[in-house]
Amino acid sequence: MLSQTAKLNTKIFDKDVEQAPIRKGFGEGLLIAGKADEQVVALCADLTESTKMDLFAKEFPKRFIEVGVAEQNLVTVASGMAAMGKIPFVSSYAMFSPGRNWEQIRTTITYNDRPVKIVGSHAGISVGPDGGTHQAIEDIALMRVMPRMVVLSPCDAIEAKKATIAAAKNGTPVYLRLAREKTPIITTEDTPFEIGKAQIFFAPEKKAQVGIIATGALVARALNVAHSLSDKGIAVKVVNLATIKPLDTEAVLNLAKEAGAIVTVEEHQIAGGMGSAVAECLAKWLPTPQEFIGVHDQFGQSGTMDELISHYHMDEKAIEEAVKSVLQRKK
Repeated sequence: MLSQTAKLNTKIFDKDVEQAPIRKGFGEGLLIAGKADEQVVALCADLTESTKMDLFAKEFPKRFIEVGVAEQNLVTVASGMAAMGKIPFVSSYAMFSPGRNWEQIRTTITYNDRPVKIVGSHAGISVGPDGGTHQAIEDIALMRVMPRMVVLSPCDAIEAKKATIAAAKNGTPVYLRLAREKTPIITTEDTPFEIGKAQIFFAPEKKAQVGIIATGALVARALNVAHSLSDKGIAVKVVNLATIKPLDTEAVLNLAKEAGAIVTVEEHQIAGGMGSAVAECLAKWLPTPQEFIGVHDQFGQSGTMDELISHYHMDEKAIEEAVKSVLQRKK
């Protein structure tokens, strides 16, 4: 059943559940952060409307800079502004930022510990028709390896809004990963959010047999699987990992201790992603059978979101099979 303490949307399992692009929440959150602190500024690489930075640009035109198609300049200018006391948010498609400007992010932002917030929009393969060249499925790996970098991957538009507001206040470099397409609204305005804290979203009435740790746009699919399997007598607990770095080690270990088997779910390469972060934790503290849902060492391709999610085995069917597989290994 849905966690009561998380105060989630009670209509999440309805066919007509409200949906919205996760990036929409970023735009709303940036506007709120800008109103709360005049040091917040925004910079974009010619994708202002697509990344939903246009709300901020219209409200605060003197605090917005359109850099143009120059992603390396985008982050180096932001680093300089941060050195002067500003709180810069920079946005582009994740394939371009951090995909194209990783070295500049490393050298001018994290190496110098500047509190720049890098917003990678249109991440994952769900950008669909844009094709493999524009589908960032390596960005979590790129960003979580950087010292000082916080990595956030919100599950819906409401959580993205909260993550943006929190990022503006945390004083460190942040990578905020956003999906393009509409996804179900899972959380509510009352759902707690804190950087560095995972949350239980679905808990069975009895002890969990398998734990699912999910992040980003696939959290809704993980919840659907847990709900479906509960009717089949398989007890699954779902944890939403909105902060990939720093990892909530306590939450991961508590889930592993209870369930004894873990499935990680992410719209990203298996290598180096959220599942790898969880595996590193478990390998050190509590070796546990684990299955990985994600892209298995392939590039993306053109197609609809649902076609690609299914083709790369990240849909509900694949998640359910992974649960059953790890349950067998546990025995």
